[in-house]
Amino acid sequence: MGRKRQPSSFKESPKGYLNGYSEQVQQQVIALLDAEKTGDLLLKKYPSAHGLNNTRQLYDYAMDIKNTFMRSSSPISKIIYDDKIHVINNALGLHTYVSRVQGNKLKAKNEIRIASMFRRTPEPLLKMILVHELAHLKEKDHNKAFYKLCCHMEPDYHQLEFDLRLYLTHRDRFGDLWC
Repeated sequence: MGRKRQPSSFKESPKGYLNGYSEQVQQQVIALLDAEKTGDLLLKKYPSAHGLNNTRQLYDYAMDIKNTFMRSSSPISKIIYDDKIHVINNALGLHTYVSRVQGNKLKAKNEIRIASMFRRTPEPLLKMILVHELAHLKEKDHNKAFYKLCCHMEPDYHQLEFDLRLYLTHRDRFGDLWC
């Protein structure tokens, strides 16, 4: 389950990862954390990490999702793991536009960057992050249409998002699960 580690910023609440959830859900998570059961629960549901360790594998995996569900959306020029993205900044991944001047035209290229810590997580959790970033190709804001698109690409999107938030909360207190 990993070493027990409690950062000074971790108090009675499960940090900011679960702020959008009800008080009852947050209390259940706190009880699981205090009983040191979050690791077992997550490992039972997701026993191993994915094998998409390099940028090429990540790119191919993401493009398969894009081509399956969003074939006509804007092309993506780069999909990479990024060491500079930190969960502390509320970013699991980033969808960015890079504008470049080519001749007398201004061209925008889409890039997706995934925090490097997700090299060692289960495939469904990585897929949820990629689906989220891909949805930004069509929907810029986190609105009803955005989440509808996320659920179209990954029917378990909301459960996977919760599980990822539970993992991040677990990770803050106890460390990584999938090393």
